[in-house]
Amino acid sequence: MKEVFQKDGGCMVQLDTSWLQHVQKPARYTGGEYNSIVKDHSTVDVTMALAFPDVYEVAMSHLGIKILYGLINRREDAVAERVFAPWHDMEEEMRKRNIPLFSLETRTPIKDFDVLAFTLQYEMSFTNILNMLDLAGIPMYAKDRDMDFPLLVCGGPCAFNVEPIADFFDIVSLGESEEWGDEFIDLYKAEKAKGFPGGKEAFLRKVAQIPGTYCPALYDVEYTEQGDFKSITPRFENVPAAVEKRIVEDVENVFYPTKPVVPFLDIVHDRAVLELFRGCTRGCRFCQAGMLYRPVREKTPERLLQIAKDTIANTGYNEISLMSLSSADYSKLPELVDMLMEEFKDKQVSVSLPSLRIDSFSIDIAKKVQQVRKSGLTFAPEAGTQRMRDVINKGVNEEDLLAACTNAFKSGWNTVKLYFMMGLPTETDEDLAGIADLAYKVLDLHRDITGKRNGSVTVSVSFFVPKTHSPYQWYGQQDVEEIHRKQRYLKSLINNRNISYHYHDGYTGYMEAAFARGDRRLSKVLVKAWEAGCKFDGWTEFFNYETWLKAFADCGLDPAYFARRTRDFDEPLPWDHLDCTVSKAFLKREWEQAVEANLTSDCRRGPCKGCNVCPELNTAIIDYKEGGRVEKVTFGLK
Repeated sequence: MKEVFQKDGGCMVQLDTSWLQHVQKPARYTGGEYNSIVKDHSTVDVTMALAFPDVYEVAMSHLGIKILYGLINRREDAVAERVFAPWHDMEEEMRKRNIPLFSLETRTPIKDFDVLAFTLQYEMSFTNILNMLDLAGIPMYAKDRDMDFPLLVCGGPCAFNVEPIADFFDIVSLGESEEWGDEFIDLYKAEKAKGFPGGKEAFLRKVAQIPGTYCPALYDVEYTEQGDFKSITPRFENVPAAVEKRIVEDVENVFYPTKPVVPFLDIVHDRAVLELFRGCTRGCRFCQAGMLYRPVREKTPERLLQIAKDTIANTGYNEISLMSLSSADYSKLPELVDMLMEEFKDKQVSVSLPSLRIDSFSIDIAKKVQQVRKSGLTFAPEAGTQRMRDVINKGVNEEDLLAACTNAFKSGWNTVKLYFMMGLPTETDEDLAGIADLAYKVLDLHRDITGKRNGSVTVSVSFFVPKTHSPYQWYGQQDVEEIHRKQRYLKSLINNRNISYHYHDGYTGYMEAAFARGDRRLSKVLVKAWEAGCKFDGWTEFFNYETWLKAFADCGLDPAYFARRTRDFDEPLPWDHLDCTVSKAFLKREWEQAVEANLTSDCRRGPCKGCNVCPELNTAIIDYKEGGRVEKVTFGLK
């Protein structure tokens, strides 16, 4: 290894072309991209490495990383650099040459940073966290690290049940991090200047006072004699028993990155991103994100247009993606699209809507956004029958889908992609047959309208994974064997070359469910699995089911206990203390409504449904169709 010493006494890893030639995509590791920010570490008080436990192309597509990167680097007293999971070929070279994991901007070894912050999007990336720590020379368990090592911080959707990886992390940021990040850096800087009096535990007790902060080491976990989870309780008086998520109410004026790093190589989503709003109140019962990110808070079209103009000017991108949980629900979508098309009409900049709800789909908008670049249309009915769609509170019907497809085919589209789920509660074979039936109806519709046989329908079916903080958090996932039977059954019903059928691996979904609903005992399973070679488990070609089963068995645990067991409503849950502010009483009521196949209407422009978010956070829905902040009578089911 070659090292170059920096002004502050640290060292920089020197990449050598003689061995980089053995690496498939060196640009993943070289840094130096347009808009990347390089600071001299000796001139700042706090250094942070922003980590994403997946390969460069996935990590660089994530909006959260872009926000945090710009947010921290706008401060003169702090620096944020990026670090992602090295691909197998790079890892092999690094281990062979004893090269530690390093940042992209200054190639500083990760262990030399003050803070290492992971974004947690997906349970099957947990082993990558361990692998990155090992490559960095950082002990995995928090108890084995003092303040000479970076503090390990995490956030993202998986933070709402961080327990399976809680033993590895010092600090968990719950909810939206923009305001929390500044408060944390201010505290860290102040305590660092004093030399961290009282050491790590004393610092964690101070951090725990910042709203939205969970420090796992400050809590005791108890289990019953039967081996069931019993409780998590704070060890100190001033540590909160439950940690409530943070939100940014004023999304209009919150920091947003208009100079994102432009990658050297193709990434998954390589375009300018406009975040239209946060939150979703549609209330789909399978959807964790719809519960975690409430309430809905919109940006104005004027603000969005300015962000778009600045981002395009600063990056040279030729595509703008309108992104939110349900982009088509943006109250000023027609006006915004008109503004964007007018602004960029002579600049060959296209606009894309990745997420379309059938009931809010407007072919007029679709036609407008595809004037520059035409692509296929994607809809998500989620289930094949109306009964099943009512069970999950999807709130759309077959007529909505066929009407949307009719408009699309009349306007020149030939390709439609349909997303469904399999393994949902109360699902029958009749519901599965409905998926095939719907695909045939869409294909027949194309032929009837166009008189041609060149239409195509793609059916993509994922394996349902029950997630915490959703009405299905108590539901036991179906057996993998049963899911595979269902996959074969559905495949037998689709016999047309113009309909392509794709489905997700059942074994991966099973492991995902185990970690989604797991507790702290699973940390040792993760270590065992990593020691046996598990990493990049979200990638089908690297996932090894047998190795995972052995890791569970070696630890005396059964994945079925966590994934497949239906839990009682009064059973303590390992994530109860991590409060997304949607109450358990509301989730329980939604479960009961699901069993009866009853719909719960959207509270966005109707009366409050009692989920508890608005009164708990003292906030309101911000919707510009309603004139901005929507003050209404709200209540919470307790």
